[in-house]
Amino acid sequence: MHILVIEDNHRLNNSLASSLTHEGYSVDSAYDGQEGQDLAEMTPYDLIILDILLPVKDGLEVCRDLRRRRIHAPILLLTARDSIDDRVQGLDCGADDYLVKPFARRELSARLRALLRRQQPAKQGQLALGSLVMDPSSHTVERDGQPIELTPKEFALLEYFMYYPNQVITREMIEQHIWNYDFECESNVIDVYVRRLRRKIDAPFAASLLITVRGVGYRLQLPPEQG
Repeated sequence: MHILVIEDNHRLNNSLASSLTHEGYSVDSAYDGQEGQDLAEMTPYDLIILDILLPVKDGLEVCRDLRRRRIHAPILLLTARDSIDDRVQGLDCGADDYLVKPFARRELSARLRALLRRQQPAKQGQLALGSLVMDPSSHTVERDGQPIELTPKEFALLEYFMYYPNQVITREMIEQHIWNYDFECESNVIDVYVRRLRRKIDAPFAASLLITVRGVGYRLQLPPEQG
């Protein structure tokens, strides 16, 4: 999942980005309202974390403008303002949730998961392709009943493939959805992660599921005799 953090406190922004990246999200950061709005209009984010008190352009104004432009990504407001009127104003601007600073990181993570579940109701529960089974909520993967341990980035990559089985996923698509805005597309890091994923979900088993489409990208599919 691709998340945008719009927060002018560099220390908090960097801390959030680091924590969310460790959880397997792809994260972009902006440090003022206009920069954040520009990024949100250029990139299809799955979720936006938006501070209210921002330089250049206020967070509530950013929220209103994004909704006017029919950008429907869930927006979680962060702010030190904790009155009922402030919360109502933020929600009325089009935000989906509201978290008052200081907050517990576990609560933020839980709210993000809830918003993402609400955004993608058709993609809940286990994902399965043959005997390869993934449960995003418990962060577990198994094949033929054998548990498979994945790093957060490997898990995010496999989850993306399993949401779109039998479809060709290009390197550019992976770059946009799994890595962040500043990712160097000429790097071979995507190929490295695909190889690591293959070693875990394919190499120990009789048939390969993750196929290279030469010159294009990759496809997760059942072997022909099982398709």
